[in-house]
Amino acid sequence: MAERSTGVFGSAFNPPHLAHLIFLAEARWQLGLDEIFVVPTGDPYHKDSDSDPGPETRLRLARAAFEGIDGVEVSDTEVQRDGPSYTCDTLEEIADPFGKYETHFLMGADAAMSFAGWKQPERILEMARIGIAPRPGIERDEVQAVFDGLGGGDRIDFVEMPRVDISSTLIRERIKAKEPFRHLVPTKVGQMIENEDTYGTE
Repeated sequence: MAERSTGVFGSAFNPPHLAHLIFLAEARWQLGLDEIFVVPTGDPYHKDSDSDPGPETRLRLARAAFEGIDGVEVSDTEVQRDGPSYTCDTLEEIADPFGKYETHFLMGADAAMSFAGWKQPERILEMARIGIAPRPGIERDEVQAVFDGLGGGDRIDFVEMPRVDISSTLIRERIKAKEPFRHLVPTKVGQMIENEDTYGTE
């Protein structure tokens, strides 16, 4: 039996918001995680790059959102890596091949629906269990079917959490439209976005 449980929370964090914090806290409690590595994506090859302020900025936003939370460390491993960011490569760096601790990769149900198209999804399932947060409009059995199709249906855990319909896309849209957004993000993140005009609204 593993001595410790480690979480790896990967996302673009463009920007990080309150739903990310809620998911992290609920996953840590429900999955019994001793520590969580927050890993901002370096090159988000599968995302819309037009609204990406760059990996270094997203890393700083993540640090503003998560640093200071006990047991949570923001990792720059993908930001420092050349080329596209692949979860399998990140887990090769972080996961324990000797089984002294169990790794849980955390993601939203929207990301889980495209998991079969990720690089080496079967290898990811070998290295980590998958903790999945609900997303509006995505049913649990739809997500289960994706992982059943990969032979990893028994490697996923659904994380229960209050329904919080906040997304990074929504926040960027509000910023662009000059609508209120500060109540949807951690205080330091909101300050950074406004002080540095992170999303180029001025």
